[in-house]
Amino acid sequence: SESSAQESNSANEQLKVLCVGTANRAKANIDGVSDQNIVGLCDVDTRFLEKAKAVYPSAATYRDYREMIAQEADRADAIVIATADHSHAPAAIRAINAGLHCYCEKPLTHTVQEARLITEAARAKGVATQMGTQIHAGNNYRRVVEIIRSGVIGDVSEVHVWVGKGWGGGDRPESGDPVPDYLDWNLWLGPAPERPYKEGRYHPANWRRWWDFGQGTLGDMGCHYMDLPFWALDLQYPTSVAAEGPAVHPETCPLGLTVRYQFPARGDRPAVKLTWHDGDNIPKSVTGIKVSRNGVMFVGSEGKMFADYGSYRLFPEDKFQAFTPPPKSIPDSIGHHREWIQACKTGSPTTCNFDYSGPLTESVLLGNVAYRTGKQLDWDAENLRATNCPEAATLISKEYRSGWEVTADQIA
Repeated sequence: SESSAQESNSANEQLKVLCVGTANRAKANIDGVSDQNIVGLCDVDTRFLEKAKAVYPSAATYRDYREMIAQEADRADAIVIATADHSHAPAAIRAINAGLHCYCEKPLTHTVQEARLITEAARAKGVATQMGTQIHAGNNYRRVVEIIRSGVIGDVSEVHVWVGKGWGGGDRPESGDPVPDYLDWNLWLGPAPERPYKEGRYHPANWRRWWDFGQGTLGDMGCHYMDLPFWALDLQYPTSVAAEGPAVHPETCPLGLTVRYQFPARGDRPAVKLTWHDGDNIPKSVTGIKVSRNGVMFVGSEGKMFADYGSYRLFPEDKFQAFTPPPKSIPDSIGHHREWIQACKTGSPTTCNFDYSGPLTESVLLGNVAYRTGKQLDWDAENLRATNCPEAATLISKEYRSGWEVTADQIA
C-alpha cells in the first residue's frame, strides 16, 4: 500500500522521521535530520533512549524497531537506521517494504545478499535512499573525481586503498555477565545467534570485531575509502576477489587484511586492479611513494594521484608543478543529510543512493568472504555466487533467528 512517504512532496513540509539507534554514530545522524519532525525513537539501551527523548519529547519511544515500524510507518515518511551492522538489513527491509524513505549507515548491510535485497526492494518501492558515507559530500572528493575523469593521469588500471585501523582480534569470552537493567540484550542480538552478554566486549562499538555483528575494519572503513575509486572510475561489481591475512578466526575479524579485487573494463576504460590494505597490513609506501596511514592511490598511464578525505597530490611532482585543476563539473553538495531530505520530499537524486552504495557494499563485504574461504573467488555478480567456491554461499547469505528474517517480501 502507498504510505504517506509518497504523498508528502512539499519541499517546505517537515518529514516525519523514525530513528533506529540514538547514540554515537546514530546521534550524529539524528542531528543531521534534526530540523525535520522526529516522531519515533528506538534503542535497545534505555540510557541512550532517555537522552534522545529529552531532546525530542514528542517522539514515541520503542526498544524493538520491528514494533516501531509496524506501529508508526503509516504516519511517518522516512527512517534513519544507525545500529550495529547485523541489524541494518532487518530494519531496512521492513521499513522499505512499508514505504518509508530510508537512510542507513555504512556498510549498508551485514551480508552481500542483504545488500542486493535492500537495493532491489528500494528500487521496487521507489523510495529515496542514502547510505551514511558522509565524506561523499565533501568538496575534496568531488575535485578528485573531476581530475581523474579529466584524464590528467591517463587511463587508470590500478588503485591502492589503505586504512591504518584495526577492528579485530580476541577470543569469545568463556563466561557471561549479568545483563544491565538498561539493556535489552535479546533485542540487541536481534537476528544474530544467541550468546551471553559480556561487559565491554560487544555493546557499544566493539561489536565491529565480531563476525556475528560486524565486518571488521573493511566493513567499517571500506565504504568510505573505496567510495572514491568507485565514484571516479564508475566501478560496480568485481569479477574476482582474493584476500590474505592472519589465520582465519571463527569469531573475530583480522587485525590486518589485504584484498585484491579485479574489476572489468567499462566502455573504453581499462580493467582495474584495486588492492585494499588495513590494520597491520598497510604499506609504508605505495608504488614507491611514502604514504600516511589512510588514503587512496590512483595509478594512471600518465601519472599517479594520492587522495584522502581532505587533500590530493599528483605525481611525479615535477611533471605536475604547473597543474591547473579542470573546471568544476560536479556541483558542491547541499549536505549529505540535506540531499536525502530533499530527495524524500521532491524525488531529486541522492549521490549515495542504494543503486550506487549497494554494489559498493557488496564489493566491500566480498573481501571478507574471500578471506574467510581462503580462495580467490571467481564472482558471478548477476547470480550472487562464486562459481569456483560453492562453500562461499554460507558467507554471502546467513541464517537468521526466527522473527528477524531478511527476505524480499519481509514486512514488520
